[in-house]
Amino acid sequence: MSARETFHIEILGVADRAEPDPVLSRVSVRVEDQAGAEERALRLFARARVPQRAGEPAEAVRVIDGAGREVFFRSRFDAGA
Repeated sequence: MSARETFHIEILGVADRAEPDPVLSRVSVRVEDQAGAEERALRLFARARVPQRAGEPAEAVRVIDGAGREVFFRSRFDAGA
């Protein structure tokens, strides 16, 4: 039996003076490894960017490990985003 790790995925919008915390949504996932968390983050990011979605558009996604370190980041400007 393999150990599963907890990662936190944050979908980010644009930070501004009125709302300095750009986090639009947070999801915690338990997956086998960091690659699984990155895959899940990219799927959530793609879904958050669809034109039919109401609300502020997603600008980036990041994955934070259980120790609170950012281990993955992708913005809408990165290739493949």
